[in-house]
Amino acid sequence: MGSPVAFACLLLALSALGGQRPVSGGCSGRCCRGRDLSCLTTGWRMDRTYGTCYCDEGCARTRDCCFDYFTECPAQDCAVGAWSYWSGCAEACRPSVRVRVRHVERRPSNSGEPCPGLEQRSGCREYRDREGGRCGLNSGPAFITSMEFGKARPKHDSYGNPLDPGFCVEFTLESRTPHCTVENRPHTHWMRYIAEGFKVCVACEPPAMHNNSGSCQGDGLESEKEALLHWQAVGNHQCSGTWKKIRRTQRCTCPPQHSFVFI
Repeated sequence: MGSPVAFACLLLALSALGGQRPVSGGCSGRCCRGRDLSCLTTGWRMDRTYGTCYCDEGCARTRDCCFDYFTECPAQDCAVGAWSYWSGCAEACRPSVRVRVRHVERRPSNSGEPCPGLEQRSGCREYRDREGGRCGLNSGPAFITSMEFGKARPKHDSYGNPLDPGFCVEFTLESRTPHCTVENRPHTHWMRYIAEGFKVCVACEPPAMHNNSGSCQGDGLESEKEALLHWQAVGNHQCSGTWKKIRRTQRCTCPPQHSFVFI
Protein backbone atom coordinates (compact mmCIF):
# COMPACT_ATOMS: atom_id res chain seq x y z
CA MET A 1 0.00 0.00 0.00
CA GLY A 2 2.79 2.44 0.84
CA SER A 3 2.79 5.48 3.11
CA PRO A 4 0.73 8.68 2.52
CA VAL A 5 3.95 10.58 1.86
CA ALA A 6 5.02 8.04 -0.77
CA PHE A 7 1.58 8.27 -2.38
CA ALA A 8 1.85 12.06 -2.52
CA CYS A 9 5.23 11.78 -4.22
CA LEU A 10 3.79 9.29 -6.71
CA LEU A 11 0.93 11.65 -7.62
CA LEU A 12 3.31 14.52 -8.20
CA ALA A 13 5.44 12.34 -10.45
CA LEU A 14 2.40 11.23 -12.45
CA SER A 15 1.34 14.84 -12.86
CA ALA A 16 4.76 15.73 -14.21
CA LEU A 17 4.51 12.88 -16.70
CA GLY A 18 1.11 14.01 -17.92
CA GLY A 19 -1.20 11.59 -16.10
CA GLN A 20 -4.89 11.38 -16.92
CA ARG A 21 -6.04 13.58 -14.00
CA PRO A 22 -3.81 16.44 -12.86
CA VAL A 23 -2.83 16.73 -9.19
CA SER A 24 -5.03 19.58 -8.03
CA GLY A 25 -6.27 20.76 -4.67
CA GLY A 26 -4.00 19.82 -1.83
CA CYS A 27 -3.40 21.33 1.59
CA SER A 28 -0.85 23.99 0.75
CA GLY A 29 -1.93 27.06 2.78
CA ARG A 30 -5.07 25.31 4.04
CA CYS A 31 -4.03 23.61 7.33
CA CYS A 32 -6.76 24.01 9.98
CA ARG A 33 -6.98 23.15 13.67
CA GLY A 34 -9.48 20.69 15.15
CA ARG A 35 -12.30 19.31 13.05
CA ASP A 36 -13.25 21.98 10.51
CA LEU A 37 -15.63 20.87 7.76
CA SER A 38 -15.03 24.11 5.87
CA CYS A 39 -11.34 23.27 5.54
CA LEU A 40 -11.75 21.34 2.28
CA THR A 41 -10.87 21.25 -1.36
CA THR A 42 -11.26 18.90 -4.32
CA GLY A 43 -8.41 16.63 -5.24
CA TRP A 44 -6.74 13.32 -4.54
CA ARG A 45 -7.36 11.83 -1.13
CA MET A 46 -5.07 9.57 0.88
CA ASP A 47 -7.42 6.65 0.21
CA ARG A 48 -6.44 7.00 -3.49
CA THR A 49 -9.82 8.33 -4.62
CA TYR A 50 -10.53 11.67 -6.26
CA GLY A 51 -13.08 14.05 -4.74
CA THR A 52 -13.66 16.20 -1.69
CA CYS A 53 -10.78 16.04 0.78
CA TYR A 54 -9.93 17.85 4.01
CA CYS A 55 -6.92 19.58 5.56
CA ASP A 56 -8.01 19.83 9.21
CA GLU A 57 -6.56 17.93 12.16
CA GLY A 58 -9.61 15.67 12.34
CA CYS A 59 -9.11 14.25 8.86
CA ALA A 60 -6.44 11.86 10.12
CA ARG A 61 -9.08 10.13 12.24
CA THR A 62 -11.84 10.18 9.60
CA ARG A 63 -9.36 9.17 6.86
CA ASP A 64 -10.50 11.79 4.38
CA CYS A 65 -7.34 13.94 4.22
CA CYS A 66 -5.97 15.32 1.00
CA PHE A 67 -3.02 13.38 -0.38
CA ASP A 68 -0.42 15.90 0.85
CA TYR A 69 -1.85 16.57 4.32
CA PHE A 70 1.08 15.07 6.24
CA THR A 71 3.70 16.89 4.17
CA GLU A 72 1.95 20.28 4.10
CA CYS A 73 0.59 20.08 7.67
CA PRO A 74 3.24 18.22 9.70
CA ALA A 75 2.44 17.43 13.33
CA GLN A 76 3.88 19.88 15.87
CA ASP A 77 4.15 18.60 19.43
CA CYS A 78 3.54 20.90 22.36
CA ALA A 79 6.74 22.49 23.71
CA VAL A 80 7.04 23.74 27.29
CA GLY A 81 9.72 25.71 29.09
CA ALA A 82 11.74 24.73 32.15
CA TRP A 83 10.18 24.51 35.62
CA SER A 84 10.29 27.69 37.67
CA TYR A 85 11.85 27.74 41.12
CA TRP A 86 9.63 26.43 43.90
CA SER A 87 7.50 29.11 45.52
CA GLY A 88 7.54 29.68 49.24
CA CYS A 89 5.03 27.80 51.37
CA ALA A 90 1.50 29.12 51.06
CA GLU A 91 1.31 29.56 54.84
CA ALA A 92 4.04 30.21 57.39
CA CYS A 93 4.69 28.20 60.55
CA ARG A 94 2.39 25.31 59.62
CA PRO A 95 2.25 22.46 57.09
CA SER A 96 1.27 23.85 53.71
CA VAL A 97 2.05 23.48 49.99
CA ARG A 98 4.54 25.04 47.58
CA VAL A 99 4.11 25.38 43.81
CA ARG A 100 6.24 25.52 40.69
CA VAL A 101 5.04 26.17 37.14
CA ARG A 102 6.17 26.06 33.53
CA HIS A 103 4.72 27.75 30.47
CA VAL A 104 3.74 26.67 26.98
CA GLU A 105 6.21 27.84 24.37
CA ARG A 106 4.44 26.23 21.42
CA ARG A 107 0.89 24.90 21.22
CA PRO A 108 0.40 21.49 19.56
CA SER A 109 -0.97 21.48 16.05
CA ASN A 110 -1.93 18.96 13.40
CA SER A 111 -2.48 16.14 15.93
CA GLY A 112 0.82 16.76 17.71
CA GLU A 113 1.39 15.58 21.29
CA PRO A 114 -0.71 17.55 23.81
CA CYS A 115 0.87 19.71 26.49
CA PRO A 116 1.96 18.02 29.76
CA GLY A 117 1.05 19.35 33.19
CA LEU A 118 2.04 22.96 33.79
CA GLU A 119 1.91 23.01 37.59
CA GLN A 120 3.37 20.86 40.36
CA ARG A 121 2.61 21.03 44.07
CA SER A 122 4.53 19.67 47.03
CA GLY A 123 4.00 19.60 50.77
CA CYS A 124 6.23 21.94 52.78
CA ARG A 125 6.67 23.77 56.05
CA GLU A 126 8.56 26.98 56.77
CA TYR A 127 10.20 27.67 60.11
CA ARG A 128 10.12 31.46 60.08
CA ASP A 129 7.13 33.76 59.94
CA ARG A 130 6.61 36.50 57.32
CA GLU A 131 8.63 38.94 59.46
CA GLY A 132 11.58 36.55 59.69
CA GLY A 133 11.01 35.48 63.27
CA ARG A 134 11.40 31.88 64.38
CA CYS A 135 8.11 29.97 64.44
CA GLY A 136 6.96 28.54 67.74
CA LEU A 137 7.24 24.73 67.60
CA ASN A 138 4.57 23.19 69.78
CA SER A 139 4.30 19.51 70.59
CA GLY A 140 1.97 17.54 68.36
CA PRO A 141 1.96 14.86 65.66
CA ALA A 142 4.96 14.22 63.44
CA PHE A 143 4.60 15.99 60.09
CA ILE A 144 6.26 14.00 57.31
CA THR A 145 6.85 14.18 53.58
CA SER A 146 8.85 12.24 50.98
CA MET A 147 12.63 11.91 51.17
CA GLU A 148 12.84 13.84 47.86
CA PHE A 149 11.94 17.00 49.78
CA GLY A 150 14.95 16.53 52.04
CA LYS A 151 17.37 16.40 49.10
CA ALA A 152 16.76 20.10 48.45
CA ARG A 153 17.51 21.14 52.03
CA PRO A 154 20.71 23.17 52.55
CA LYS A 155 23.69 21.24 53.90
CA HIS A 156 25.66 24.35 55.00
CA ASP A 157 24.80 27.51 56.88
CA SER A 158 25.13 31.03 55.44
CA TYR A 159 28.83 31.05 56.42
CA GLY A 160 29.59 27.81 54.60
CA ASN A 161 29.83 25.69 57.74
CA PRO A 162 28.33 22.20 57.52
CA LEU A 163 25.01 21.77 59.28
CA ASP A 164 24.27 18.97 61.70
CA PRO A 165 23.52 15.93 59.48
CA GLY A 166 20.82 14.87 61.91
CA PHE A 167 19.70 11.32 62.54
CA CYS A 168 17.02 8.78 61.57
CA VAL A 169 14.17 7.22 63.51
CA GLU A 170 12.66 3.88 62.54
CA PHE A 171 8.97 3.23 63.16
CA THR A 172 6.49 0.40 62.60
CA LEU A 173 3.35 1.72 60.93
CA GLU A 174 0.28 0.75 62.93
CA SER A 175 -2.53 2.55 61.09
CA ARG A 176 -3.34 5.05 58.35
CA THR A 177 -6.47 6.72 57.04
CA PRO A 178 -7.97 5.65 53.67
CA HIS A 179 -7.31 9.16 52.30
CA CYS A 180 -3.62 8.31 51.86
CA THR A 181 -4.44 6.21 48.77
CA VAL A 182 -7.51 8.07 47.48
CA GLU A 183 -5.62 11.23 46.48
CA ASN A 184 -4.25 11.11 42.92
CA ARG A 185 -2.31 14.37 42.61
CA PRO A 186 1.41 14.31 41.71
CA HIS A 187 2.53 15.71 45.07
CA THR A 188 0.60 13.02 46.99
CA HIS A 189 1.77 9.89 45.09
CA TRP A 190 4.38 9.08 47.76
CA MET A 191 1.59 8.61 50.32
CA ARG A 192 0.40 5.44 48.56
CA TYR A 193 3.40 3.57 49.99
CA ILE A 194 2.39 4.27 53.60
CA ALA A 195 0.96 0.90 54.65
CA GLU A 196 0.28 -0.81 57.96
CA GLY A 197 2.88 -3.27 59.22
CA PHE A 198 5.85 -1.85 57.29
CA LYS A 199 8.96 -0.39 58.84
CA VAL A 200 9.61 3.18 57.77
CA CYS A 201 12.59 5.49 58.27
CA VAL A 202 12.16 9.20 58.97
CA ALA A 203 15.11 11.60 58.87
CA CYS A 204 15.42 14.45 61.39
CA GLU A 205 17.49 17.22 59.77
CA PRO A 206 17.83 21.01 59.95
CA PRO A 207 15.74 23.12 59.72
CA ALA A 208 13.14 20.71 61.14
CA MET A 209 15.57 19.87 63.95
CA HIS A 210 15.11 22.11 67.00
CA ASN A 211 18.33 23.97 67.77
CA ASN A 212 17.96 23.75 71.53
CA SER A 213 16.87 20.11 71.84
CA GLY A 214 18.41 18.47 68.76
CA SER A 215 15.12 16.72 68.02
CA CYS A 216 12.19 16.99 65.59
CA GLN A 217 8.54 17.44 66.41
CA GLY A 218 6.90 14.05 66.90
CA ASP A 219 10.12 11.99 66.63
CA GLY A 220 9.13 10.02 69.75
CA LEU A 221 12.62 9.95 71.24
CA GLU A 222 11.27 10.80 74.69
CA SER A 223 8.37 8.34 74.45
CA GLU A 224 8.18 4.75 75.65
CA LYS A 225 9.01 2.15 72.99
CA GLU A 226 5.46 0.78 72.88
CA ALA A 227 3.80 4.20 72.89
CA LEU A 228 1.40 4.77 70.03
CA LEU A 229 2.51 7.98 68.31
CA HIS A 230 0.72 10.07 65.71
CA TRP A 231 1.88 11.28 62.29
CA GLN A 232 0.37 13.38 59.50
CA ALA A 233 1.37 13.65 55.82
CA VAL A 234 2.15 17.16 54.60
CA GLY A 235 0.19 17.98 51.44
CA ASN A 236 -2.94 16.06 52.44
CA HIS A 237 -4.18 16.82 55.96
CA GLN A 238 -6.56 13.84 55.78
CA CYS A 239 -3.68 11.36 55.39
CA SER A 240 -2.60 10.51 58.93
CA GLY A 241 -2.18 7.59 61.29
CA THR A 242 -0.16 6.04 64.07
CA TRP A 243 3.17 4.29 64.47
CA LYS A 244 5.48 2.87 67.13
CA LYS A 245 9.11 3.81 67.53
CA ILE A 246 11.67 1.05 66.91
CA ARG A 247 14.99 2.84 67.40
CA ARG A 248 17.13 5.84 66.53
CA THR A 249 19.92 5.30 63.97
CA GLN A 250 22.67 7.41 62.47
CA ARG A 251 21.22 7.25 58.97
CA CYS A 252 18.12 5.90 57.20
CA THR A 253 18.44 2.51 55.50
CA CYS A 254 14.84 1.82 54.45
CA PRO A 255 13.88 1.50 50.76
CA PRO A 256 13.18 4.88 49.10
CA GLN A 257 9.40 4.36 49.08
CA HIS A 258 9.47 3.85 52.87
CA SER A 259 11.85 6.73 53.65
CA PHE A 260 10.52 10.11 54.74
CA VAL A 261 11.64 13.32 56.46
CA PHE A 262 10.25 15.24 59.40
CA ILE A 263 8.91 18.66 58.44
